Amino acid sequence: MGRSDSARPSRPYRRGVERLTGIDVARGLAVLGMVTAHVGPDDPGRTSPADRLLELADGRSSALFVVLAGLSLALMSGGRVPLGGRDLRRSRVRVAARAVVVLLVGLVLESLDTPILVILPTYAVLFLAGCVVLRWSTRALVVAAVAFAVVGPPAREAIGLAAPGTVVDGFGDELAALVVGPHYPALVWIAYLLAGLALGRQDLASGAVQRRTALVGTALTVGGYGAGHLASLLLGDDAALASTRPHSSTTFEVVGNTGVALLVVAACLAVAVRAPRALAPVAAVGALAFTAYTVQIVVVAAVGPEIVWQPLLTSWLAFVAGTVLACWAWRTWLGRGPLERLLHGVSTAVAERVVPREPADAGTR
Repeated sequence: MGRSDSARPSRPYRRGVERLTGIDVARGLAVLGMVTAHVGPDDPGRTSPADRLLELADGRSSALFVVLAGLSLALMSGGRVPLGGRDLRRSRVRVAARAVVVLLVGLVLESLDTPILVILPTYAVLFLAGCVVLRWSTRALVVAAVAFAVVGPPAREAIGLAAPGTVVDGFGDELAALVVGPHYPALVWIAYLLAGLALGRQDLASGAVQRRTALVGTALTVGGYGAGHLASLLLGDDAALASTRPHSSTTFEVVGNTGVALLVVAACLAVAVRAPRALAPVAAVGALAFTAYTVQIVVVAAVGPEIVWQPLLTSWLAFVAGTVLACWAWRTWLGRGPLERLLHGVSTAVAERVVPREPADAGTR
C-alpha cells in the first residue's frame, strides 16, 4: 500500500503479505461457506459426517464474513496503531463510500428476487457504524462486542414484540428490518464487526497472538454452543433466546459463531505462512470476495430458484469449483476483481474530494 517500488521487500513486509494471505484464505472460506449454505446439498434425512460438515457452513460462514469485515476496517485504519487526524478522517470517508457502494449493489441483488437472503445491505449498515469506532481501543471494542452480543438479542426481540409491523412491512420498515429484522439484524450482528475490529488491532503475524486467538475461539465456541444447548434443555426448544440454530441471532449463537470465526482466522493465519502456494486458489476467492458473492447470486437468478430449493451435489460442486477457478484465474492474470476495483476507485475518489491528501502525502498511496 505504501511501499515504494524501489524498496526491496524486507522481512516485515513479507510477513505482512503472509498475514494478508491468511486473511484472504479465511475470507475465501467464508464465501465458499455461503455458497454451500445457499446451494449445497440439504437433505435432513442424511446424517453422514460429510453432510454434518456441510451443515456447519449455515450461519457460521456469514458471521465469519462480518468478523472479517471488521478486521478489514482495522487494517484500513492503521492496523495495530489506529490512524488519527487527517488520515483517520480520510479512512472514515473511504469506509463510508464503500458502504454506499455495497448497499447499492445489495439492493440490486435483492431486486433479482432470488431465494437467497442478501447480506450486503446489513454489511453496509455495519460499515457505516464501524466508521464511528475506528479510534476505539481494543478493550473498548471487546466490551462493546460483548454488550451487543448480550443486550442486542433480547432488545431486538422486545422491539419485534412491541411493534411487529416495523420488521415486516413499508422505507422506514425496510430500514427497521436491517436493524432488528429476522435476517442479519444489525443490532446483533454489529457484535461480529466489533470483534473483528478488535482482532485486527493485534499483531496478526505473531504466533503468540494466533495461539491466543485460537484459545479464545475455542472457549467461545464451547461456551456459546454448550450454554445454548443447556439453556434449550432447561427452557425448552421453543425458548427463542436459547436457540443456537443458524441465523437465530441469539446471544448463544453469536458467542459460538464468533468463536468459530476466531478459530478459522487463527488457523488460516498459521497455515498461510507455511503453505501460501497451496492456499492460493482459496485466497483468490477471498481477494475477490465482493465479486464472487455478487456473481453467485446473479448466477442463481439466471439458473432459477430450483438450484436453491432443490440443491444437488453436482450443482454445488460446480458452483464451488467454478468460483475457485474463476477467481484464481482472474487474480493471477488481472489482479484486483471488478467490483473490488469499483470499491477502491469510488472510495479513493470520494476521499480525495472530501479530505484531499496534503502534497507531502500525495505519493504514498
